[in-house]
Amino acid sequence: MILKSIRNPSPFKRDVLFLSLVGIFITSLVLGNIVGTTKFVTIFSFVMPEWMQAITPSLVRDGSLYTMSIPVGLLAYPFTFLATDMISELFGRKKAQLVVWIGFFLNIYMLLLMSVGHWFPNTYGVSGGLNLFEGVYEFVIANTIASMIAYLIAQSVDVRLFHFWKRVTKGKYLFLRNNGSTMFSQLVDSTAILSILYFSGNLGDNITTFGALGILIINSYLFKFFFALFDTPLIYISVWFFKEYDEDPDGYSLYENELEPLAAK
Repeated sequence: MILKSIRNPSPFKRDVLFLSLVGIFITSLVLGNIVGTTKFVTIFSFVMPEWMQAITPSLVRDGSLYTMSIPVGLLAYPFTFLATDMISELFGRKKAQLVVWIGFFLNIYMLLLMSVGHWFPNTYGVSGGLNLFEGVYEFVIANTIASMIAYLIAQSVDVRLFHFWKRVTKGKYLFLRNNGSTMFSQLVDSTAILSILYFSGNLGDNITTFGALGILIINSYLFKFFFALFDTPLIYISVWFFKEYDEDPDGYSLYENELEPLAAK
């Protein structure tokens, strides 16, 4: 009964859905920029068999050991693409692009607030983590500026490619526009942000060569690549569940063009 009520749209429920997706987008974006590359985490590692070693460049493995290590901020970032794809599908390109710009300016707002806190004099004997704050501030400034340059390019590419494929296929094949737009734009994002951080000296002491930088880019992109594959069924389920909320002005409804014929079978 509750689920049926949620699926029946109203102006208020539409606003709740849209604002919830925007909230997921903004939270993931800001969190990813704050924690950024403060820590690299190991997703998995395994000993590669000989046939796999033969086709895997030595730069991306330590002998026979392959380790997928990614920045901790990257754990949140793929959800931004999931949110913008959902907004693109249900609410249209203009609203998705608007959310991208809102995310950009809110990160500037975050930097401004942190800078004000940095500029005000410290109250000695009261602050419980002054060195921690200053360290985070110095890190976030460089990391967020680099991230925002890459973000604005990648997210804009994602939104435009998503709607390009949507127009070409007349609303069919959600998996094509979801993966085709996200996988390409995330390659742009991974290459741009890590390259900027590398040239600005904001990566670890061991990242001193283009080969080491290439390993980070490959690992970062592989994580995003597989996440894009993973989120495809989530988008199909979400679009089906919220099909009544569809207000895309382009008029290409996935449910009418693709899912409804499948359901009829």
